[in-house]
Amino acid sequence: MAAHRIVFANEKGGSGKSTTAVHVAIALAAAGRRVAALDMDTRQRTFGRYLDNRAAMAKTLGRELPTVRYETFDAAKSGPVTERIEALAADADVIVVDTPGSDSEQVRAAISSADTLVTPINDSFVDLDLIGQVHPETFKVTRPSFYAEIVWDARKVRAKADGATVDWVVLRNRLQHLDSRNMKRVATALGELSKRVGFRTIPGLSERVIFRELFPKGLTLLDLAAIGEPGIGHIAARQELREMVSSFALPDWPAKRMAATG
Repeated sequence: MAAHRIVFANEKGGSGKSTTAVHVAIALAAAGRRVAALDMDTRQRTFGRYLDNRAAMAKTLGRELPTVRYETFDAAKSGPVTERIEALAADADVIVVDTPGSDSEQVRAAISSADTLVTPINDSFVDLDLIGQVHPETFKVTRPSFYAEIVWDARKVRAKADGATVDWVVLRNRLQHLDSRNMKRVATALGELSKRVGFRTIPGLSERVIFRELFPKGLTLLDLAAIGEPGIGHIAARQELREMVSSFALPDWPAKRMAATG
């Protein structure tokens, strides 16, 4: 079976895109998948630095941690991004691509190559505006925004190339634990927009203080029990991660093995 390509893309920063991408990649690796990754953000390299920190922490702990092989994309040396994705796919079950928060031909090419396109957004109308505009008083969707048009064009390119479709998943990240009128309005607007533009909406990762501590250690929610920090809240967070990954509906997803991880 060909490697399944998951591309994380969002032009707006602060949505937890790289953190979510790392968590998904590690969760898949922990479930027994051969995972390769490509960090396209050559300036910030958040994804790559996260995994570098993880390798250092594994040495500090003196134990192996589930990880993925990755490389940082360099357009000047690597050529077209699709070629690098195909090269990584030769020895992997899943490819995870983390794109920069900007628009470019290479980013659009990566989106076109995706089997699953994941766009994390914060639960707010500021982030929703990336995909669709809403009326200031009724909060009804008035029209799709520029990013929806980019994805639409990428889907047409993919369909023309090999007849495949891009499963677009909008991930509601950093959800607050308390329900609010704003959350309900955003959910309603997303539901309306999903029918017009063609994406699925799934819950992502809630806002948790622990995420601020995980990056420098290179750890994920799945590692907390291994380092002696299980906790009731952390158990809930790991379950949240499992449910999110399962919602991607990847081919032949080993649900039983995933449930036993962590």
